[in-house]
Amino acid sequence: MYLGAVVLGMIGFSYASVPLYRAFCQATGYGGAVGKAHNIEAKLKAREEQPNPSLEEKCAKREIRVWFSSDVADDMPWSFKPTQEYVTVHPGESTLAFFTAHNKSAHAITGVSTYNVVPDKAAYYFNKVQCFCFEEQRLRGGEEVDMPVFFYLDPELVEDHNCRNVHDITLSYTFFKVDEDEADSKPADGSSSGVKLHGPGELPAGIPAAVAAAAAAAGAPLAQSAAVKAQ
Repeated sequence: MYLGAVVLGMIGFSYASVPLYRAFCQATGYGGAVGKAHNIEAKLKAREEQPNPSLEEKCAKREIRVWFSSDVADDMPWSFKPTQEYVTVHPGESTLAFFTAHNKSAHAITGVSTYNVVPDKAAYYFNKVQCFCFEEQRLRGGEEVDMPVFFYLDPELVEDHNCRNVHDITLSYTFFKVDEDEADSKPADGSSSGVKLHGPGELPAGIPAAVAAAAAAAGAPLAQSAAVKAQ
């Protein structure tokens, strides 16, 4: 009850509330945690070295649609949309998705986003390895960029009785405008700062080759020791 009250109290907040919201999410795991690469890598390695046939069978039979939603604050002169409406995944799979941001104004604008994952009971198993949330993103006037989010759906979801009827998960982001005097960095030439990713800095080893290639193209570094699985 108290958790719900805190969450409801944060709805409709402004950019000034972003640091508080970030700390809240990290402390409680609310809305889907940004997972540690080594933790996810350990899970992938354990599944490979000590496979659980029953769990793998359940994962193979279970399809979940991950929907993507986006919004911008009223004073934010950007368009911000998911590049894909949804993706269909099996628990235990890692997936790369994109959102497209376009600065519709004639001058550079800095923005920062928050996120949410629903339903809440499934958010615990939704791990974002890397994403652009909570990081200041600066776009030149008229600039358009693709922003990646790399996530891993924990296979333990299929063992959770409370999630037995979960067939759809929604990942949503909202972008807020950052006042120029509050921005961390302001390039003197008004240029873009490039897409900044929030996460542990490396993608876990053992992810599919196609996903790794797309992630690298998007600027997400792959762990040096990664033994990427070929598909």
